[in-house]
Amino acid sequence: MAGRPRGVDDAVILRAAVEVIGRVGPAKLTLAAVAGEVGLVPGTLVQRFGSKRGLLVALAAQSVQDADVLLERACGSHDSALAALAALVVDSMSDVATPQTYANHLAFLCMDLTDPELHEHALAVHRAQGRAIQSLLEAAVTAGELREGTDVAAVAETVQAVVAGVGLTWALDRRGTLQERLQREIDTVLAPHVRKET
Repeated sequence: MAGRPRGVDDAVILRAAVEVIGRVGPAKLTLAAVAGEVGLVPGTLVQRFGSKRGLLVALAAQSVQDADVLLERACGSHDSALAALAALVVDSMSDVATPQTYANHLAFLCMDLTDPELHEHALAVHRAQGRAIQSLLEAAVTAGELREGTDVAAVAETVQAVVAGVGLTWALDRRGTLQERLQREIDTVLAPHVRKET
C-alpha cells in the first residue's frame, strides 16, 4: 500500500479549504482550487480525503476541535473572563471579513443543516461553543464581573443566538465591521448583568 504523500499537513489543507469556501462558497469549491492554495496536485487531496465531500466532512470534524482551541486561546490571552468571552466570539468569526465571505460560509452552514453527517459535526461545534460561553460567564460571576444570581445558562443561549443573528444583520446593513458589531451586541446582552461598582 502506498504511503500518504508528505509535505503538507492536513490542517494546512483544511485551512486552505476554509479560505476557498470564503471566496467562492462550498458549491464552487473544487479539490483543484484547494490543492492550488497549498501547492499540491488535486490527486493528493483525492488520496487523503477521497472526494470533495470527504474534504468537507474532514473540515467539519476539524471545526469541532477548533472550537476547543478557540476557548484555550481566549482564556490564555485575557485575565478578564468577559474579555475572554468577547475574544472567543470575535475569533469564532475571524474568517468573515466581507458580506460575500459571510454568505459563502453561510452556504456551508446550510449544507450542515441538511446533510446528516455534516449536521452531526455542526451540532458538536454549536454545543462546544455553548459550553465555552457558559464556562466564561460562570467565571465572570465568580470573579465578580457579573452579578451573583445571573442565569448563566440563559445568558449563554442568548449570546449564541445574538452571535448567529449579528452576522446576518451585518451582512444586510453593512455598517462597520462584523467584529465591531459582535463586540457591541455582546456588550448590550451582558450590560444588565454586569456588576456595578459601588
